[in-house]
Amino acid sequence: MSELAGFRESVRAWCAEHVPADWRRAQTGASEEEFAAFQRAWFQELREAGFAVPHWPAAWGGGLSVAEQTVLYQELAAADAPRLVLAFVGIHHAASTLLVAGTDEQRRRHLPAILDGEIWAQGFSEPGAGSDLAALSTTARRSGGSYIVNGQKLWASGAAQADWCLLLARTDPEAPKRRGISYLLLDLRSPGVEIRPIRQAQGESHFCEIFLDDVAVPVANLVGAENDGWRVAQSTLGTERGMTMLELAERLGHSGFRRLVDLCSPVTDARIADRLAGFETEIAGLRLLCADLVAAEDPGPADASIVKLYYSELLQRMTDFGAEVAGPAALTELHRPLSSSWESGAWALDFIGSWEWTIPGGSSEIQRTIIGERGLGLPRGA
Repeated sequence: MSELAGFRESVRAWCAEHVPADWRRAQTGASEEEFAAFQRAWFQELREAGFAVPHWPAAWGGGLSVAEQTVLYQELAAADAPRLVLAFVGIHHAASTLLVAGTDEQRRRHLPAILDGEIWAQGFSEPGAGSDLAALSTTARRSGGSYIVNGQKLWASGAAQADWCLLLARTDPEAPKRRGISYLLLDLRSPGVEIRPIRQAQGESHFCEIFLDDVAVPVANLVGAENDGWRVAQSTLGTERGMTMLELAERLGHSGFRRLVDLCSPVTDARIADRLAGFETEIAGLRLLCADLVAAEDPGPADASIVKLYYSELLQRMTDFGAEVAGPAALTELHRPLSSSWESGAWALDFIGSWEWTIPGGSSEIQRTIIGERGLGLPRGA
């Protein structure tokens, strides 16, 4: 047995012993407090096994190879393990930012804390700065040893449970919009911070607004150089997209497609069989795209956008089809398991939720623009 095959067997055995058999039932209709408690406990269980942050350097608790990470996410998906929803921003975006651009003190302060359960949110988007993030208007004015921050952030996932926030703010209002932005680490318990959950169409309140009124952020919490926050954000947030998308593709191919097949199995209709075959083919293509993105030493400038666009629109089509086959009964489901991926099997709610994937991280229209201009070399605005 090869070393990688042995690792796969060990992960499979661990999943058989540790993945809670009834977690979907327990997380359906769970309160925000129950969801947060479950997520924290599951994170620590994965941490003890060495599976919580496999993409981090070994010195900070990770160290798995790309091939081992791929196997890990394949087996977690196959075992229908809960997703690390609450810890996602911390273990991916915050950690990659600190590892690439943070100071030694920032890394020593926050990386161990994230492993101990520190939760992070992302304060990037604003009411007037979504897809055009560089249009943000939140300001950070230097005053002695602090920046005084004023503004509003929108669509901050998990902010109601978060301890810290990755914050982009404008420190030079006179500079061109991408050159006057700084990257700050914001303690969400600071005076002047107000967090308001946003109730979504499917009944959840995962997204939040963050209001900032004369919030003092120590200069020591600046990541990178002042006014260089745009570059920091672009260089660090892109580092995790490959493996993150591979995990989501595996979950779509395992639990998502399996549930769709189970839903359709009582129906003997050649048209449904054709649709299922089409989805299976598309999932196979998505997996190959993700594998290529992860394996590439120097991905193309539009490769991540291709994968994101492909995944989000395939997810939308699959959940739409599931809601169609499920019929009126799907409309009676009022809750879906909070720790699942976006294809939980509550098909109407999943379809409503799938639309959010075509917007954050760059809308489908933005992804097509990137693919056209950076991937195909089309002129801007074509």
